[in-house]
Amino acid sequence: MEIPENIQQQLNQFQQLQQQAQAVSMQVQNVEIQIQETEKALEELKKTDSSTEVFKQAGTLLIKVDYDDALADMADKLETLELRKQTMSRQEERVMKKLEEMQATIQAAMQGMGQ
Repeated sequence: MEIPENIQQQLNQFQQLQQQAQAVSMQVQNVEIQIQETEKALEELKKTDSSTEVFKQAGTLLIKVDYDDALADMADKLETLELRKQTMSRQEERVMKKLEEMQATIQAAMQGMGQ
């Protein structure tokens, strides 16, 4: 039994959407790892006092920075990462919902074809 062209197109779109969902999911995981690393660094920084020498990595160099600036930069970075995670999670939810809808449509079309 040959699959009609319109169903084949839907299957192709479904596969592309699956790939997009996987890519978004991996991006969310990467941001979560960055959040964990930033939280750990911020936690360690807060364990020290303001007289502690603090260095920031810039490529392959370490640059001495002001303690308060480093603290503010880390807090800003954490906030930015958390916002990015929220945005990406919403995108992931939308893609997954669209996948479910497409799957139902394709299944209905395939069942209708079989009858």
